Amino acid sequence: MLARVATWEGGSPEGIRAATAEMRANMAQGPPPGVTSTGFTMLADAEGGRILMIGMFENEDDLRRSEAALGAMNPPDGMGRRTAVDIYEVGAEMRV
Repeated sequence: MLARVATWEGGSPEGIRAATAEMRANMAQGPPPGVTSTGFTMLADAEGGRILMIGMFENEDDLRRSEAALGAMNPPDGMGRRTAVDIYEVGAEMRV
C-alpha cells in the first residue's frame, strides 16, 4: 500500500476551517472522479496555516492512474498553496 501526502501551506485559519468542512462533506461521496484511492485523511493546523492530505492507494498503478485527477484539483479558497507531494510506502496502519 502507498500513501500520497500533499502538503498545503499559507492558508488562513478561517479558510482552513471552511476547507475542512467542505472536504468533510465531499468525502462522504467517496473518492473524486478519476481517483482510485482506498481512503483519504486530512490533517489540519488552522492556526499554523497548514494541511496534510493523505491519500491511500492499494498499489503503484492505482496511484499513477489517479495522479492526473489529483494534480488537476483546485483547492478550496483560503487553503493556501500546495508546497509538496511525497509518496510513502505504508509500513503499518491501524484504525479502531
